[in-house]
Amino acid sequence: MKMTLRLIVSLVVTVGTVAAFSAYLQVRQERDQMRNEMERRARLLAEGLQETVAPLIQQGAFERLRKIVERFGNRERLAGVALFDAKGSLLAGTKSLGTSPVFPADLLEGVFSKNMDGSRFDLVEEKERHIYAMPLRLEESTVGAFVVYQGAAHIRRQLFRIYRNTFLRVLVQVFFITLVTLVMVRWSVMGPIAKMAEWMKQLRAGELSPPPFALPKEDLFGPIAREVTTFARHLSDAKAAVEEEARLRQTAESLWTPDRLKEHVKAKLQGKPLVVVSNREPYMHVHRGRKVECIVPAGGLVTALEPVLRASGGTWIAHGAGDADWEMVDAKGRIKVPPQDPHYTLRRVALSKEEENGYYYGFSNEGLWPLCHIAHTRPLFRAEDWAQYQVSQRKIRRRRG
Repeated sequence: MKMTLRLIVSLVVTVGTVAAFSAYLQVRQERDQMRNEMERRARLLAEGLQETVAPLIQQGAFERLRKIVERFGNRERLAGVALFDAKGSLLAGTKSLGTSPVFPADLLEGVFSKNMDGSRFDLVEEKERHIYAMPLRLEESTVGAFVVYQGAAHIRRQLFRIYRNTFLRVLVQVFFITLVTLVMVRWSVMGPIAKMAEWMKQLRAGELSPPPFALPKEDLFGPIAREVTTFARHLSDAKAAVEEEARLRQTAESLWTPDRLKEHVKAKLQGKPLVVVSNREPYMHVHRGRKVECIVPAGGLVTALEPVLRASGGTWIAHGAGDADWEMVDAKGRIKVPPQDPHYTLRRVALSKEEENGYYYGFSNEGLWPLCHIAHTRPLFRAEDWAQYQVSQRKIRRRRG
């Protein structure tokens, strides 16, 4: 339950963080677009009236200026417009602005001293406003300023809607993510684990002997499936050996079990390690396409001795003849075998083709084998084979060290 809760919390935090960052970027983009749009509209309005209003200011036609300004008093989101002379005095303004429209001093300075238009967002009479000012020029001189006031409260409302919609979207996503996570954990993780636990419980209680059981083959359960299979085999073999030993004791007989063989070898060797040396290795690694496979070479020696080392452990020293053997060993040529259930160490010896032909096919097969087996074949000994045999024995002694 704690693992599931941690998984859900991690997903919720991740989704929430990504959604919050995405909403932040969206809000910034939306805010910049809306502000740019307001400034563009104000600039178009000011530029459209500049040629008409500037001569009237120079002529002092204030009544005509007031009529022109009043035409913009009822437009949507347009709070009003105002005209100022070159000294910053109000010439005309829409009624919605009152008798003294707010005109920030920094904008005045930019319009009259720097001869540049400017804009800003400000709080006018507790209302959010966008104020845009453009200098009115006539014959290379500034005769006044045209100021456009627009309501900006809708920007805040729009940004609030974005945050609200993002929150609701995240809430829905979190709900479905939590639901899907719970279903997947229950179906793909907790279910197989509970099934495995029940199977092991029945196996331990002796209710099953041995059961056919297989975990899902996904990467998540691949190692567990292999270990559970090995565990089941060991447990079943141990139970069978104990039952057989108990049965034979009733008839005064005896049974060689792996544990008994291990203790027997330990007693005979008196604590010394068991070392087996042979030309043929019990396990060989070869390339099969792009994969490396482990095979068991056919041979009576391997069949006879391999169970002994499985039971008692030790070291098997042999010629590494597989084309992928040296890709699988450590720096000292060692590898634990069998691959799926290691019990002893295989140390591989690297021999050249010349050394193999001289020591094995020559001195061993043509000399020692007929001599030791009293075969009807005359043993054949050659000096060059003996030299290669000595080289191979030195390599084997180094592996034993």
